[in-house]
Amino acid sequence: MPDSPIAPPADVVTVLPAGRTVFGMQLPVQSQSTIYVEPWEADAGPDELARVALACEAAGFFYVGVCDHTFIPERLAGAMSTVWYDTVATLGWLAAVTSEIRLLSHIYVAALRHPLRAAKEFATLDVLSSGRIICGVGAGHVNEEFDLMAPEFSARGPATDEAIAGMALAMTEEFPVLPGPRWPAEGVGLKPRPVQAPRPPIWVGGSSPAALRRTARFADGWLPQSVGPNLELLATLHDLRAELRDGAPLDIGAIAYPCYLGTPPAGNDLPPGTVQGSAEHLVEYLAPFAEAGIGQVQVRFPAHSVEELCDQIAAFGAEVAPRVGA
Repeated sequence: MPDSPIAPPADVVTVLPAGRTVFGMQLPVQSQSTIYVEPWEADAGPDELARVALACEAAGFFYVGVCDHTFIPERLAGAMSTVWYDTVATLGWLAAVTSEIRLLSHIYVAALRHPLRAAKEFATLDVLSSGRIICGVGAGHVNEEFDLMAPEFSARGPATDEAIAGMALAMTEEFPVLPGPRWPAEGVGLKPRPVQAPRPPIWVGGSSPAALRRTARFADGWLPQSVGPNLELLATLHDLRAELRDGAPLDIGAIAYPCYLGTPPAGNDLPPGTVQGSAEHLVEYLAPFAEAGIGQVQVRFPAHSVEELCDQIAAFGAEVAPRVGA
């Protein structure tokens, strides 16, 4: 695979704390794919969304994440549903609801937007959140979104490379010069400038060979789309980072299987693959993530109500998270 002609960002921006593994969670309610939605979410809204975000903040989670799809075509609506809150609007609202936790786009389909537009959005979010934004970006997978909004689906890889590089440059410089080829620009100024210097971090999502190469060349961090820790993928990513960015630091993430601390109430059937049991059992399950050098792990908790979910978050934050990698 030839390297992109687009130059990667000049700086690397890492934000994960050194020497320990932290946790994040994709928020419920705001996206309701049948892969992970719980029945109680169908009637939930902003109150429940805020309650879960604040529970994560109180439990010491590093971030909460918000998904991104502009629309869902009818052919996919049965599996994905059509409930997908707007990413930028929701992160802006969460910036006012919370005060300390990081706010992650997970993931923003970068090639669907002009990089100057995206840079304006994330710089503004960074100001509104007092410097808590993480730009999680990816190539996308819904053909129809590209048919209506952006380059051809088959061209989304090079377009994503250009979008990431353009976003990084425009968040770093007030008057960026974007070389193109899709979005050339110069002589334009963007304010407000982000709080984080030189810019908010950009984490790239995906576990395919193309995504790994894009991460190694353009990203500050990695958001895999497969359950980890996958030592083979990690080794490949580290080798690519050494080749393409001279081994520059990279914030490494992973996704865990669903977790449940304790015994669920009667009638709460846990999804297949759920890691369920005592705090010691969950610490034992998560220990290999820390041993593999993974800095952040995304977790989720099956629950039949928002109350049960918040209880799980609180218990995990108190009994499990501080002991992983300790």
